[in-house]
Amino acid sequence: MANTNVFTGAHGTLTLAPLDTAEGRDAGSVIEAYDIQQAVGRVVDVKVCVKTDLEAFHEIGRRYPTSLHPGNINISGTVGRAYINGALLGLLLGRKSFLSSTTEPFVQPAFNMTLRLDDPATVGSAELVINGVQLQNWSFNLPEDEFVMEEVSFKALSVDIIDVEDTVTVGPIFID
Repeated sequence: MANTNVFTGAHGTLTLAPLDTAEGRDAGSVIEAYDIQQAVGRVVDVKVCVKTDLEAFHEIGRRYPTSLHPGNINISGTVGRAYINGALLGLLLGRKSFLSSTTEPFVQPAFNMTLRLDDPATVGSAELVINGVQLQNWSFNLPEDEFVMEEVSFKALSVDIIDVEDTVTVGPIFID
């Protein structure tokens, strides 16, 4: 049976893992230097969007579509963080943000992002593994009397869903 637990943000953790590529090695250097491989701290407002370009075909003389055609899939999202230490900006800009003498071209760091929801009071957990993440934008806000926040937006290659119930991964069984 699929996981039906209700979670809050207090049950969530965000971790980063570098890929086994040149982009991943640069991401790994930043992730290790800032010690964020186990958890990216002070994270809020994580948003992941999966959009498809589903196109409807409308035949002349009909108001309803006669067929739907799956199109491109786009994965994106944002992460807010109440901390500014250069880790997320470094994951966006890569080695150029640390070594001004770096000559172009240089790679943009890429990594996997795991969002895990786990409530110790219940059985089961939910996990999204967002593969091939690259940060697209970084910004920070310095309000007069509220928390200083940074925010990044990202795009990714794919998403894996991992629902676990009592240490067993559950999900649909597809028949070929």
